[in-house]
Amino acid sequence: MTTTAPPGAADGEGITMNGLRLVRLHAAVFGRFAGLGSAVTLAAAAALVLLSQWIPWMAANALTTVASAVVATELHARVSFGHGRPGLAGHLKSAATIAAGWLVTSAAVGALTVLRPGAGLVLQQTVYLSATALVGIGRYLVLRLAVFAEGAPQRRTGGEVRSRADYNAAA
Repeated sequence: MTTTAPPGAADGEGITMNGLRLVRLHAAVFGRFAGLGSAVTLAAAAALVLLSQWIPWMAANALTTVASAVVATELHARVSFGHGRPGLAGHLKSAATIAAGWLVTSAAVGALTVLRPGAGLVLQQTVYLSATALVGIGRYLVLRLAVFAEGAPQRRTGGEVRSRADYNAAA
């Protein structure tokens, strides 16, 4: 990627400044994503604890996953990625990442149940939240790069095609 230095900058300074902007941009997006995702996940974990008192854990996990999926998709599309309303396609693609996450969290807690049948609530939630954190990182990458990326290529004056991500990177 070729960048130009801002007026008055020495050679090479523009690349450093653009790199810093890129890091700040992605750090801000990831920070919003992690903050919102953590809040939704903690609320879902609390709901999971309550629901699992009345229904089987797997069913409680499915219900909290579905409810939190809708909320998280709206928040991430609008706030984290500044994409606007996600629409049905965005919700479905996001739901696919959530379904994969549900499988991972269910497998983690299921494995805990097999390995430590008498595991208490604290250990169960620790395993659940740890698995959820790993799923969250993967989910961020998929949502940022594929689901809520501005994928429509835009033409430059020189005739080459660049995606919005390339423009963000050059900023």
